[in-house]
Amino acid sequence: MTTLKIAIQKSGRLSEKSIQLLKECGIKIANSDRKLKAAAANFPVEILFLRDDDIPQYVEQGVADIGILGENEVWEKDKKVAVIQHLGFAQCKLSLAIPKDEQYEGLHYFVNKKIATSYPKILQRFFKEKNIAVTVEEIGGSVEIATGIGLADAIFDIVSTGSTLLMNGLKEVEVIFKSEAVLIANQNLMADKQVILDQLLFRIQSVKQAAEHKYILLNAPNDAIQKITAVLPGMKSPTILPLVEEGWSSLHSVIKEDQFWEIIGQIKQLGAQGILVVPIEKMIL
Repeated sequence: MTTLKIAIQKSGRLSEKSIQLLKECGIKIANSDRKLKAAAANFPVEILFLRDDDIPQYVEQGVADIGILGENEVWEKDKKVAVIQHLGFAQCKLSLAIPKDEQYEGLHYFVNKKIATSYPKILQRFFKEKNIAVTVEEIGGSVEIATGIGLADAIFDIVSTGSTLLMNGLKEVEVIFKSEAVLIANQNLMADKQVILDQLLFRIQSVKQAAEHKYILLNAPNDAIQKITAVLPGMKSPTILPLVEEGWSSLHSVIKEDQFWEIIGQIKQLGAQGILVVPIEKMIL
């Protein structure tokens, strides 16, 4: 029986999110002691638990058929793999930071400066495109201390809240790259494995769509329905059901998460009452 091999990070937050995604796709994985690999009980996939920076190479070589990892690692390793799905979690940014007391007026600040980073390829490509000469100092960890010990004039690293930068006397000055978890694939998948991948992608997209939308139910006077439906169109159009109380109806619809509060405010002003908002487990378009 053909099996699709999926490489995911062996530990950490990205690993947990990846396993959670597979479970939300209905895939049962038994691996409580985190061995190197685990087979799914109800779907033809095998999970390989690897270092995230090794995943692009293994997918390129066909040791794994697909992989879930941060897009930053895909760009840094620069392997011949295909990014086939952005997954919407594990967002981060790679930024340039300098000592907090330094004046910064633009990228020309970095001319002939030494920059410490764990992502030398991404950084070199960026400054090459900008035609700015810099020296890249590659280090494996604790990048944020590089300026404090005199190793570099600036750093290029993952930034989340910025608190680590502040603790080390740094300030963020340029966001160079925004990253999230992605699904990558070998560029030469066999046809039978592509069929399994297509089935998995269908499930992932259904879960992802559900996470980005909310199901909404509300009551409204009939004379306000036309205006409310203009604001609340739904997937095609809202479902409208008459209430026992004459002159009133119940509307059921779906709205995008990022539009939620704006739309709720508008429909309340138009007369909507008894608004209920329900999470969606799966959404198939």
